[in-house]
Amino acid sequence: MHKSVLVILLLGSLISYPAAADANRELHERIMVLDSHLDTPVKLIDPDFDIMQRYNVIEDNSQVDFPRMQEGGLDGGFWVIFSRQGPINQKAFQTVRDIAVMRALAVHKMVAAYPDVFELATTAADGPRIHAAGKRIVYLSIENAYPLGEDLSLIKTFYDLGVRMLGPVHFANNQFGDSATDLGGQKWQGLSPLGIELVKEANRLGMILDGSHAHDDLVRQMMELSATPIVLSHSGANSIYNHARNVPDDILLKLAETGGVIQMNAFGGYLTKLPENPRRTDALNALRAKSNAVTKMTDAIAAELDAERREIDRKFPRQLASFQSYIDHFLYVLKLIGPDHVGVSGDFDGGGGVAEFNDIAAMPHLTERLIKEGYSESDLAKIWGGNLIRLLQAAEEHAAK
Repeated sequence: MHKSVLVILLLGSLISYPAAADANRELHERIMVLDSHLDTPVKLIDPDFDIMQRYNVIEDNSQVDFPRMQEGGLDGGFWVIFSRQGPINQKAFQTVRDIAVMRALAVHKMVAAYPDVFELATTAADGPRIHAAGKRIVYLSIENAYPLGEDLSLIKTFYDLGVRMLGPVHFANNQFGDSATDLGGQKWQGLSPLGIELVKEANRLGMILDGSHAHDDLVRQMMELSATPIVLSHSGANSIYNHARNVPDDILLKLAETGGVIQMNAFGGYLTKLPENPRRTDALNALRAKSNAVTKMTDAIAAELDAERREIDRKFPRQLASFQSYIDHFLYVLKLIGPDHVGVSGDFDGGGGVAEFNDIAAMPHLTERLIKEGYSESDLAKIWGGNLIRLLQAAEEHAAK
């Protein structure tokens, strides 16, 4: 191991965040604190991972566990069922569908194993109730609807498993629409015909639709078509840093006009230009090529790929954006559309994190900074969870009609 990496790892085991001011910490503990995009289910399938054990982000590349939920005052959020993009054919759909189901069941297994700690939430009322009971809130979401294949009846299957948020695409175009980051450009000019039907079915069931990772055209169409407000579960402001994963002002203004919410993403590479590390880039490109060459993805192969990614992070530590770069995005959007339409996502366990805000233990520092910027307890209650609950309530009410 390179000496500098060893030093980083040794220092990392000693990292602790400075305590927030007592009054600010008390406020943080009073309100319901939710993160809209926890990628932790990908770790729950690892037999060596124990959600009840405290890990370290530098040593273990882990950002979410119960001890740090307590330390950071995180009451829960949307736990993500993520699927890697693969070929657009029936054989691939079936394989990835099974993986997605197993990811959902892994979350159910966690809740069943620790019923005094976690509780599955499926309604807007569940979140505040579970918070009041002192347990951690477990909503489920799907990032990338690709594993649904072309069978929209599967949306109901995942709804019955507890899924209440659904994002059509990820890094590449699929059968439902265009991604913001597909290297080949657009295929559908937004939503595909099947994607339009997906929007209708999600509305019918009472799911929140998620436009993160989608091409701007898809987001605009989804806002027009959806009967209820949409969320951008982990996105940033394009006016601060021009990146395909960030959102232009016209979409942000339309999002607010239609009652939607953007959850500000702490993914460093989308916040600012970071110094390049060619060896890390080469290693990640090789891993991406290996992943793309997999014709039949299984949990075992996915775990192997994730382990290789962690090893790359150990050998070639990623450069972290500053906390201020995250705050720049956050404050810009707050000033543009107001606290009724803004929330929080660290994109933790999915590549997110910035200096001083690199795992869930650091969440009180965001509260402290927003208080210093003049935001009230009422504002913070909306930003940290109230806005998400409002969206789910709207989806439920529409479905009830």
